[in-house]
Amino acid sequence: MAITGSGSLATILFLFMFQAALLKGAAQDPDGFQNLVTDNVSVVEGEMAIISCRVKNNDGSVIQLLNPNRQTIYFSNMRPLKDARFQLVNFSDNELRVSLSNVSLSDEGRYVCQLYTDPPQEAYADITVLIPPGNPIIEARDEVLSEGNETEMTCTAMSSKPAATIKWMKGDKELPGKPKVELTYDKMYTVTSRLTFTVSKEDDGVPVACIVDHPAVKDFQAQIYLEVQYKPEVKIMVEFPQGLTREGENLELTCQAKGKPQPQRVNWVKVDDDVPSHAVITGADLYIENLNKSYNGTYRCVASNTVGESFDDYILYVYDAPTTTPIPTTATTTSTTITTTISFPEANQDTAPSTEPAAHDSRAGEGAPRTVDHAVIGGVVAVVVFAMLCLLIVLGRYFARHKGTYFTHEAKGADDAADADTAIINAEGGHTNSDEKKEYYI
Repeated sequence: MAITGSGSLATILFLFMFQAALLKGAAQDPDGFQNLVTDNVSVVEGEMAIISCRVKNNDGSVIQLLNPNRQTIYFSNMRPLKDARFQLVNFSDNELRVSLSNVSLSDEGRYVCQLYTDPPQEAYADITVLIPPGNPIIEARDEVLSEGNETEMTCTAMSSKPAATIKWMKGDKELPGKPKVELTYDKMYTVTSRLTFTVSKEDDGVPVACIVDHPAVKDFQAQIYLEVQYKPEVKIMVEFPQGLTREGENLELTCQAKGKPQPQRVNWVKVDDDVPSHAVITGADLYIENLNKSYNGTYRCVASNTVGESFDDYILYVYDAPTTTPIPTTATTTSTTITTTISFPEANQDTAPSTEPAAHDSRAGEGAPRTVDHAVIGGVVAVVVFAMLCLLIVLGRYFARHKGTYFTHEAKGADDAADADTAIINAEGGHTNSDEKKEYYI
């Protein structure tokens, strides 16, 4: 039933019931105080809102619901207002519950729950209509970036109510933006956030997300992936040898270069000198045969792209080749003297301290110390001991084989003999009285 300008029957009925309610309220027991309550409502545009008017200790007083224009929506369980979007959900002595479907921005305002007591009671329910923003729009000033450069991005969330908030994320890291809020003619809000940051090569392929926070939506975001170009990263790898570089050996180096854009070629140079004439360069590989100390120096691998140039160095120091010198042992024996000559090998240069710069690789084994070859020293000592033992055995056998007995005849008066034979012939007693002596000679 609609309330018209003429009123007539509806108006009379309304006044009659209002007066009856006042009379009942006047006769109410003071100890049974009636409490009228309701709740504020937030609803997304297009969805349904529920308005509930609740009474405690109701003695039968009439409950009605009014819109922000003070028009009666429901009087008890009757709906005078011609708006089918309002529907009765529940009606009892203690509650009047009404639903409003397909809520629009024009429905926003203060609704009134009214209880006809003396004096009448009112409670207010504020309906807030939430309007989500449109899809966020993210824009980048630069499509392709170079490492070390600064870039700027903007994210816009349009036509929302209330104003949205915008958060920036680069990968897992939150970045601070500068928001700007504008109120449009239709009482909507447009929010623009501006982000400025410097990129590095690690940012290549990393997503930058603009996340919109609003009561009406969740997980509302847009993102863009960074494309960052950077100069090459260069690293020299030693393929051979694995240990120290010595004379006569071969050297093989590989240059690894990675960048964006990828370097098309790499160059090998020798710092402050020319690369040996017989060195072989194949792409990123450097190969030198039969090393000698004239090849010592710093070898550099250089790679470049459109962003810049990078290099890595390898310092070559060629050590002496390991030597094994035979140990000559000479034993000379004469009848009177034993001569033994033992020649020791010259100490290997690896075992002596050196003032020359140590070979090093700029990536591994840098400053490798020169170590003493203990195996060579042990071998020399063993050979010397063995030679001494052999010499002792030879001497023992020699003494055993040259031991003898001989006689000397010293006759009386031999001093007068003309010669030794005459003295022996003229000696008295012949061999009988001769002294037997043992002598050793060498």
